Amino acid sequence: MSSDIVRVPQSAQPTALAGKRILLGVSGSIAAYKAADICSQLAKLEADVHVVLTPRAARFVGVPTFAALTRNPVLVDLFDEPQSRRIVHVDLAQSAHLVLVAPASANLIARLAHGIADDMLTTCLIATPRGTPLLIAPAMNTIMWEHPATVANVQLLRTRGVRVVEPAEGLLACQEVGVGKLAEVETIVQAVVDQLTRTREFDGDEFVITAGATREPLDPVRFLTNRSSGRMGVAIAAEALRRGATVTLITGHMSVPPPTGVDWIQVETAEEMLGAALEHAQRFAVFIGAAAVADFAPERIATAKIKKPVDVKNDEAGPVLRLRRTQDILATVGAMKRPAQLIVGFAAETEDLIANARRKLQSKHADLIVANDVTQAGAGFDVETNIVTMVGSDFERSLPLLSKREVASRILDEIAEMRTGRLNTIREESSQ
Repeated sequence: MSSDIVRVPQSAQPTALAGKRILLGVSGSIAAYKAADICSQLAKLEADVHVVLTPRAARFVGVPTFAALTRNPVLVDLFDEPQSRRIVHVDLAQSAHLVLVAPASANLIARLAHGIADDMLTTCLIATPRGTPLLIAPAMNTIMWEHPATVANVQLLRTRGVRVVEPAEGLLACQEVGVGKLAEVETIVQAVVDQLTRTREFDGDEFVITAGATREPLDPVRFLTNRSSGRMGVAIAAEALRRGATVTLITGHMSVPPPTGVDWIQVETAEEMLGAALEHAQRFAVFIGAAAVADFAPERIATAKIKKPVDVKNDEAGPVLRLRRTQDILATVGAMKRPAQLIVGFAAETEDLIANARRKLQSKHADLIVANDVTQAGAGFDVETNIVTMVGSDFERSLPLLSKREVASRILDEIAEMRTGRLNTIREESSQ
């Protein structure tokens, strides 16, 4: 999808940000032109957007553009504050419901990390109260993004509660391909919407969610894997965050970035994913196994690249691979669950959908199985939609073709109801 064409996310209704005041900071980056699109989309959601440009950003995109989009004064120079009884940069920072910097250059990130306030934007950022959500969307060359100083600065900001909308991989302004491209406009807008429209039904609850595909190595260059993109697990993680949960996202290979705000653990193999899950097994409220985990792994990993066999009698001869079963993550975690914990699994099937889901519900000690027939159009791997049936011990709920974000919302609705019922039962039993 072209970065110039933005679809407002399905979960973001036209009035999603009505009454919300957003301070949008724009730093000096070639991606600054995309800030106008971000500004436009936020305004369409009825946010009251106030823009502050660094002097270098103003050389990429002019003040009149943002003034026309927001109908608010646009600030650049620290000494050009409008006449007011209040100091404008302090007023802007302290009255904002959320502060967003997009794009955030390496220079801006460094200055913010080290408390340097030498222009209007950085002064506003330093004046922002600690309780105000602060999001940054970095954009820069790959080498700059991976430089130890930038890595350290971003990590320091994370420890202070700053949320990072991860840069994407793609063609950069320098004509190189790598990580550092500003995240898609719709991704940035969705991060703002999620932050400002959170419900609190899972406030204080820890969710552990697995997503993506594990990779089981055959030799130093090959591996066994599957078609999972991680989209469903990422959508669930984003929805859980929106509802107030603390989320640990354990991922294999994914073709989509993790949502802003999760604790992200990257793994490769099923064994590594199990180890990461077990580290959190004692304290989670809800475990959701959305990852496509390999059921089998090579019995032996070759230490050198497996070469084509030379067989003069049979040119089609190939190696014979012996496989072993991997340890079942969902069943292992499910067998350890305590009464207050909920276990949710996924079943990607090609036949006997409900029967297989019910067998999995019992064998994995799960409370809910989300089953989908991957042979159906719109319900397979690496697509934006899904068609699922939620299977519990005493119910089946089939959903039509929906976006994965909407499917995630329906799953979280079900989990909320189940968790309330479970906790009520535990209270009643403890009071007897």
